[in-house]
Amino acid sequence: MSVRKIAVIGPESTGKSTLCADIAGALNTVWTEEYARAYLAQRQGDYDEHDLLNIALGQLQAEDKLLAHAQRFLICDTDLYVIKVWSEHRFGHCAAPVLQHIATRPYDLYLLTYTDVPWQDDPLREHPDPDMRAYFFQQYKDVVINSGVPWQLIKGNRAERLQLALAAISATFG
Repeated sequence: MSVRKIAVIGPESTGKSTLCADIAGALNTVWTEEYARAYLAQRQGDYDEHDLLNIALGQLQAEDKLLAHAQRFLICDTDLYVIKVWSEHRFGHCAAPVLQHIATRPYDLYLLTYTDVPWQDDPLREHPDPDMRAYFFQQYKDVVINSGVPWQLIKGNRAERLQLALAAISATFG
């Protein structure tokens, strides 16, 4: 049986990493951390368009590395659509190599995190304004709707979020 890839996407500070860790724990599998965090921490949060391609490639390498250790599912903290959304927002377009990787690296399920958790200040985060959080949520919602891949909205407290995620995984994969 092949490993199914589940991508958790959503705006900044919506509990993606916590949810990934919780799902991986519940399913006895591994999860990829968001590569951008480590990359940007080394650069004190400063980045340009070329850095987004490096982040995308690092994210894919992290997934590839952990795929062999996954037990039925690989839980991915973000995917390259996140790079696409950020690139289009900040630079007005997305680099062709990122788009090519998106086209050739499908996921089997999307879990879209909602903005109903409080903003957590972090020097690597950029958009605490509620209107910007809503804007990015809508961007990611458009992504999952148009992806052709099953998806589930994830909201509520930590336990409710995990329950919604596990129910979506069960409904999608049995």
